[in-house]
Amino acid sequence: MDIRRHVHLDAVGGIAGDMFVAAMLDALPDLEARVRADLAAVLPVAAGRIDITRGTSGGLAVRRFALVSPVDRDDPPHDHHHDHGHPRGPVDGARPSAPVRYDDIVALIRAAPLAPGSAEEALGILRRLGEAESRVHGVPLSAVHFHEIADWDSLADVTAAGSIIAALGEVTWSVSDLPRGGGRVRTRHGLLPVPAPATALLLEGFRLVDDGVAGERVTPTGAAILAHLVDAAARPPASARLLASGLGAGTRELPGIPNILRAMVHDIAARPLPTRDAVFVVAFDVDDMTGEEIGHAAERLRATPGVFDLALAAHLGKKSRPLTTFRLLVDPARRDEVVDLCLVETSTIGVRWHMVERRVLDRRAETAAGSGGSLRLKAVTRPDGSVTRKIEADDIGRLDGLAARRRMARLTERNHDD
Repeated sequence: MDIRRHVHLDAVGGIAGDMFVAAMLDALPDLEARVRADLAAVLPVAAGRIDITRGTSGGLAVRRFALVSPVDRDDPPHDHHHDHGHPRGPVDGARPSAPVRYDDIVALIRAAPLAPGSAEEALGILRRLGEAESRVHGVPLSAVHFHEIADWDSLADVTAAGSIIAALGEVTWSVSDLPRGGGRVRTRHGLLPVPAPATALLLEGFRLVDDGVAGERVTPTGAAILAHLVDAAARPPASARLLASGLGAGTRELPGIPNILRAMVHDIAARPLPTRDAVFVVAFDVDDMTGEEIGHAAERLRATPGVFDLALAAHLGKKSRPLTTFRLLVDPARRDEVVDLCLVETSTIGVRWHMVERRVLDRRAETAAGSGGSLRLKAVTRPDGSVTRKIEADDIGRLDGLAARRRMARLTERNHDD
């Protein structure tokens, strides 16, 4: 899989479905035609008109996305948050009622002639929402009836988000810390704390912070988009070329902070392999394990997905006790599970870590003919363009004697360079 782009979302004011769509279209306006076509395939004409407009929020130029109801065209766009108590039943000239059953919404999206991939992505977001509601209410997914998100506005958000995600193809995603918000939100089930139960389920694993501004800062649809796209442990690339950025705004004004979501699109394929990335250094000490126990623990940790390297070092600790330091290089997305395993496989009662940047040279695998068969080599391209090669130690390990092994390595590497 050739990952060429990474999108980082900065949830300054929070995230809702309309804010996500607006931010992405602000960054990538060429996608607007595709989004409009997909929306026209799903939404009935009577549901309203899609408005993609420019405005300001907190003094910043932003883009907004809204479905304007036929009876609300002179009013501000609908706030894509929980139910605010206005009736959903049809009135004269109003848009028809949107489907509320999970299965009916799925059928509507599947039946629509959408652009390639749009339906699959939209249904992925919808399924996240449905599964959260299923857990909250203790009913099967097929029995889920949406209330707060069951309107044409939310269906427009899900469809448009699916269209954008599908158009981008193989892209990685990350998100900033999310504002927790506060207070209560009015729903069909009465007043509920923020974040609402289904939203809280969707945000499990994400980092929430209190920035002092109350209200519903992450909506169910916004949370479902994040759950569908983002590994909660993912972080933006340490080094990448910024291609585009966009600001999408919600309809509410927040005190002292712009109600925006920023999307930043990065190129991460400017080099064959990442020459710079970020990893966690995870370290801890043990002074009460035997050599055999340390060896077993090291083997298990070294074989763990997400562990790039592991080194052991012997020291003298407090009271002149011999101790062993474990030092691991760990994929940021796997840090927590690797730390848990360190605490399970060893006797340590504490682990420390910090993030570092590293530079990795471009390398490739090669083979060379040896006296006993094929030998594997690692070829590395240096910054000056020169190439150096190193034979895999395991492939010459069958030779007797250090001198013989060194001779074979030297001859093989030299001959391959020639």
